[in-house]
Amino acid sequence: MFINYITLMLINLVAGLFLLAGYVYFGVNRTNQKRWVPGFGMTGAVALVTGLHMIFTWPVIGSYNIAYGETTVLFGILFIGTAIALAQGWDLLTVAIYGFFAGLAAIVIGVRIINLGLTRSPLLSGIGFILAGLGGVFAAPTLYFQSIRTLRIIGAIVLVAAALIFAFTGYLAYWGHLAGYSDWKPLPMQTR
Repeated sequence: MFINYITLMLINLVAGLFLLAGYVYFGVNRTNQKRWVPGFGMTGAVALVTGLHMIFTWPVIGSYNIAYGETTVLFGILFIGTAIALAQGWDLLTVAIYGFFAGLAAIVIGVRIINLGLTRSPLLSGIGFILAGLGGVFAAPTLYFQSIRTLRIIGAIVLVAAALIFAFTGYLAYWGHLAGYSDWKPLPMQTR
């Protein structure tokens, strides 16, 4: 039996995407940027720790370790970078540039998930990755054109749509994992 904590990673992603959507819509052009630091920091920490563990240990089968582990590391470091930048009052442009490349990776992975038929719902999962990736790709333009409310609304809608897809996937996975792992025992407790 393998270790599967993708559910934790998914729900952390959901929280982060909703937080980012809120920031894009309500906070990006406000003076009090520090109010967003705890949320970005918590989300980033959980993502970085779980993502690093996944890419170093490959606890689940196949290429899911790449798709979920590596994108979670990128997501986590982006959120930690954002939290630090907001706490220090730094400009977010370099974080947004990093977000472009991380977002591009998420789009590629989303297309490939659909192409390979990975996950139980490849189309839904792929679209979730693609939408989340678009959030990263358009981070810099959103920062630059932050005074254009329509652009911020579109960005927030894309992020919320990605969050809802991952919420659906993550909460259903929790439902299934609780049943599927109900008899699981750690190796030392297993009878021979």
